[in-house]
Amino acid sequence: MTKKRFQGLPTREQILEFIEQSREPAGKREIARAFGLHGSDKIALKALLKDMTDEGIVDLAPGRAFHKMGGVPKVTVLKIVDVSGNQLVAIPERWEAEGIPVPKLRVVERGRKGALGIGDRILARTEEAGKGWLAHPMKKLPKASEQILGVVEDGGNGRFWLKSTDKKARFDTPLFELGDAQAGDLVLAELGGRIGQKKARVTEVLGDPYAPRSFSLIAIHKFGIPFEMPDEVEGEAVTVSKLPVTAEHREDLRHLPIIAIDPRDARDFDDAIWATPDDDPKNPDGFKAIVAIADVSYYVRPGSALDREATKRGNSVYFPDRVVPMLPHALSSDKCSLRAGENRAVLACHLQVDAGGNVTSWRFARAIARIAANIPYEDAQAAIDGGKPHNLTETGLKPLWACWALLKKARDRRNPLAIDMPERRITLDEQGRVTGVAVREHLDAHQVVEDFMIAANVAAAKALEEKKSALIYRIHETPSREKLVSLKDYLKTFDLEFALGQVVRPSTFNAIIDKVREHPEILPQIMEAVLRSQTQAYYTPQNAGHFGLALGSYAHFTSPIRRYADLIVHRALVSAYDLEMPAPKNGDIKPTTGLSAKDFERLDVTSEMISKAERRAMEAERETVDRYVAAYLAAHVGEIVDARITGVQNFGFFATVESIGGDGLVPVSTLGAERFHYDEARQALTGEDSGDEYRPGMRLKLRLAEANPVSGALRFELPEGGGHAQSRMQRPSGVRHKGKHMAGKRGRPSNIRHQGRKR
Repeated sequence: MTKKRFQGLPTREQILEFIEQSREPAGKREIARAFGLHGSDKIALKALLKDMTDEGIVDLAPGRAFHKMGGVPKVTVLKIVDVSGNQLVAIPERWEAEGIPVPKLRVVERGRKGALGIGDRILARTEEAGKGWLAHPMKKLPKASEQILGVVEDGGNGRFWLKSTDKKARFDTPLFELGDAQAGDLVLAELGGRIGQKKARVTEVLGDPYAPRSFSLIAIHKFGIPFEMPDEVEGEAVTVSKLPVTAEHREDLRHLPIIAIDPRDARDFDDAIWATPDDDPKNPDGFKAIVAIADVSYYVRPGSALDREATKRGNSVYFPDRVVPMLPHALSSDKCSLRAGENRAVLACHLQVDAGGNVTSWRFARAIARIAANIPYEDAQAAIDGGKPHNLTETGLKPLWACWALLKKARDRRNPLAIDMPERRITLDEQGRVTGVAVREHLDAHQVVEDFMIAANVAAAKALEEKKSALIYRIHETPSREKLVSLKDYLKTFDLEFALGQVVRPSTFNAIIDKVREHPEILPQIMEAVLRSQTQAYYTPQNAGHFGLALGSYAHFTSPIRRYADLIVHRALVSAYDLEMPAPKNGDIKPTTGLSAKDFERLDVTSEMISKAERRAMEAERETVDRYVAAYLAAHVGEIVDARITGVQNFGFFATVESIGGDGLVPVSTLGAERFHYDEARQALTGEDSGDEYRPGMRLKLRLAEANPVSGALRFELPEGGGHAQSRMQRPSGVRHKGKHMAGKRGRPSNIRHQGRKR
């Protein structure tokens, strides 16, 4: 900007014009320099700027630069809050212009390394463009003042404390501002003060922490999961749900007995399957199969309000007491859900399977289907086993099992990673109170559905590769050398050899598991160790294969109701196979259902965002299950339980209740009067006098001393009498444990299975 020269103190209008036209932040110093002010004039300028601020003409940004009230500072801190047409949208972190809507800025990410996502804070240079604003990120900032969830406790004498819902928190935080909260309330609070002198003020009262559905609410707030569906999105879902589903422009599959097999407590139904012996003489003893997936791309159009909200959420989040869906219920549990007896729009994957279990061809088509039945896994298995007849046993279920027998041959040849970790199932009564915790039974029926889904996912990836189309892959990389070294050290304590120089395949780990399969007392910790050695699965447009499944090309196609990655793959297939539908007559509905140009441009950004959303969901789900387990065990405080040590530290050891789960601490101070030494290399606590030792994998009996449902934390003690006799580890013959453990590897990576079935 060309510098103007003025005589005397400028007017309000002149100052405002300078601020608006300046390309750089305009503070008092810049304004004084521009107007040639010195001495007493600078003092008068300071008073004038204060008056203009008080009158609401200008506002002062945190960096001491002025901007027009209702405008945005030239350089400011923004928070990314939305995605619009595949472009990130941000708002000023600080906005005090009363009566003026908070501006939304389009984030220009050109040339940036590393994706930004919803919830991120950025320092950005801003500019007004037309009727809107652009934000050019300068750098990503740390998260704002820390928000914590906790329960208000009355400390007496007018003092209140915040007890964190985080089980890792070791201290309570004093509250200096209570607001409307009362003792016992679950609240959201903001931390402040200096390090070592942290205090908190209540920003939101959430209610009774022990009320039904509060445990999932804690996770929703802690992890910032988008919870309330905007009215605009709900309204659009209702509108698009009225789109016609007819045989016109669709393949008609309604005559086939296509079956959806799901958990008994499933809330939505993405997929259904059908198979029959192939009548093609070129495929003797082979099968034809169809994997029918809800045609979500028909309803959720690129750039629509539904699409923006689905991008923000990334996936549905499943809690024992509720689902936070990626899509509104008008679609997720109604129009897109494959319910029996109703016409449904599907994207059908036609597969041809030869006698060796190889998928030799595939074809994708938009179709109309009428699901013959929604059958729970247990009922499908009972029908096959002859224990509970079903009217579709002969025409629907048996052909599926026969085709699966072929797919299983191919799976066995690939020898994918075979880690079978138990999944906890929470049962609730009508009031939402926990009534039980059990391990889900794994049946052949689960593997049948999984193998059909894997076949369709591979077909989708390879089909798009053949069409030279971009897509989002599901990637699981080979374990890092660092993790393999840790695994080798751990296995050595059991006299199990693991050579680092070999080419590592899933079968390498399966061989280790098979060696100890006859020793159930140590099998769980060996499986856990192998699982911890694996990398975390993620989404990306660059193919690197799926190590765990032993597949070269793999994508997620089968769950578009609950995963945005699958919706992108559906759109790519629609574009690649020219499966566009005629434009709807309703002008409010966008006509395109394939992958848009902006979708293609932002595949890297979208992949990183949905990978983050997946990790967020998994952590939230796991913590909520821990809280329900603690709530269930709260009724058993004081009882003796069978437990297994999962980790050892210098301050004590962690243990989990067998068959139920939920980690709890046994503080070293409760182990007795003698001194215990911590051996970091061996990850063991050893008694100085008795020689008693505590190390990972040991089974022992413990007394449940405390169960906190709000944090999910458990605390154990040794039974009266010490319990050391029970702590001696029982070793199977031929498998010896020397006590060494993988240091610092208690965390578990995300599930590497192809999708993790609906809960």
